[in-house]
Amino acid sequence: MVNINDALDLDVVSAQNSVIHNLDGRVKLISVLFIIIYSVFSNQLFVPIILEIFLLIVMGLAKLSFKASFTRILLLIPFGGAIILFQPFIHPGNIIWVSSISWIHITDAGLNWGIILMSRLIVCLTAIVILSSTSPMQEVVESFRKLGMPRDLAMILSIMVRFLFMFIDELAQIRKSQKSRNFDIHSKLTPYKWRIKQVGYTVAMMFLKSYEKGETTYSSMVSRGFSNDSQFYVSRKKMTKSNYVFIISIVLLILFIEILVIFYAPQLGYFGLHFTAT
Repeated sequence: MVNINDALDLDVVSAQNSVIHNLDGRVKLISVLFIIIYSVFSNQLFVPIILEIFLLIVMGLAKLSFKASFTRILLLIPFGGAIILFQPFIHPGNIIWVSSISWIHITDAGLNWGIILMSRLIVCLTAIVILSSTSPMQEVVESFRKLGMPRDLAMILSIMVRFLFMFIDELAQIRKSQKSRNFDIHSKLTPYKWRIKQVGYTVAMMFLKSYEKGETTYSSMVSRGFSNDSQFYVSRKKMTKSNYVFIISIVLLILFIEILVIFYAPQLGYFGLHFTAT
């Protein structure tokens, strides 16, 4: 089972003090979105390589653990990496490897496209991990609200973030109670079906607790005057020089990459080749 303390550890890490942590949430959110969008639309391999180097520098400035950060990235890679694994086998091109089964082969175009997709994925995941490690979840939600997120969606997201850790505590207590009674889902001393049934009871209990907490929360909000016309409080925070420096550095980086793309791509060899899906 996943260690639920990881979520709590991440919230502690995001509340630390560093140059990156102290940036305005809107600046970090816009920067991450900008890097992700630019990386996704890139077709030269050196573009995500330069962006990844920049993100590693940002990670160092944020005083984040490289080991812990890359562990999170590795845990997220399978969600997109599973699709990338098939790319070398399904794209037409010059065959560079053939298996014992004739119709299973790898083409150069498919391999190159798989490499560029993987590099994009790593850049996107690195950016997301840095954002989640330097911005508390509530700050990210507040930044979305300041940037014009629809009111109803912002309310749902705010409530979800606010009570997420409460439900983590509830689950931790349930697991502690089960452990005190020597329950172990991986134990071979009890029937498999019985263990699955106990896990089902746990899931059902969490659903019931979620429903009860939701009703209690809504009743509390209504008793305090909440209605469809209620507005969220948004704190106002002045932009400091460090925020402008960070944004300008990203813009200059993008301009530098574009200059390389336009004028020096042939000199970069393989890293400057233009890869497209065929």
